[in-house]
Amino acid sequence: MLSPAVVIGIGELGSVFARGLLRSGHPVHPVTRDMDMAQAAARMPTPELALLAVAENDLYPTLEALPALWQDRLALLQNELLPRDWQAHQIEEPSVVCVWFEKKRGMDAKVLLPSPVYGPHAQTLLRALAAVHIPAREVDSADALLFELVRKNVYILTSNIAGLVVDETVEDLWRDHEALAREVADEVISIQEWLTDCDLPRDRLIEGMLEAFHADPAHRCRGRSAPGRLQRALTHADQTGLAVPKLREIHHQHQARAK
Repeated sequence: MLSPAVVIGIGELGSVFARGLLRSGHPVHPVTRDMDMAQAAARMPTPELALLAVAENDLYPTLEALPALWQDRLALLQNELLPRDWQAHQIEEPSVVCVWFEKKRGMDAKVLLPSPVYGPHAQTLLRALAAVHIPAREVDSADALLFELVRKNVYILTSNIAGLVVDETVEDLWRDHEALAREVADEVISIQEWLTDCDLPRDRLIEGMLEAFHADPAHRCRGRSAPGRLQRALTHADQTGLAVPKLREIHHQHQARAK
């Protein structure tokens, strides 16, 4: 039997990884929101990895409470994730999965693209995903991981925010409203450049977004998280003084409709 793994957050995604870890031979110790992580770490101080599978809004509070014993065994998989998120908590090199599959209650995982994986525990994560027949691939550098994380962010933010205007599929968005999608994506990339302190390859990111669009053309643009994603994007833009006029226009329109 292989070394045990800890999964923090047993929601839909956490349950997929827990099942994969079990099938690949790792006993799994779940940590729910009602459990004390420090006590769990005292009982399980040296797991193979500690996978953090909480929602985006719970990422920072959970990282703040993460036991020191688990920091060098950490794996992350949240949406809207960037290196600044783990660096803010003095975590140097976590393992990271850029998840390109969906898992909703009552349905099997739906794969869009192979999920990129990077970090010291990449092989453990790759074996776990293979055990539940979810394609994944290892990337070979921190720069390659950064591109994949930003690409996923551009895909999520562009489709969700544009979906507040065009509540259709991503295929419809690109076919019938390409100008809107490009304008939103351009402003999203500007925000990502500030968040990463990097000049980003805009054309490659658009191509990467379109690859995901083509992989699941019937995917609805607007999700329940869309207003929150737009608000977070505007908060970041305000912090750095970015104008982002299209995002602000969409925000005003959405607020007016909500009244």
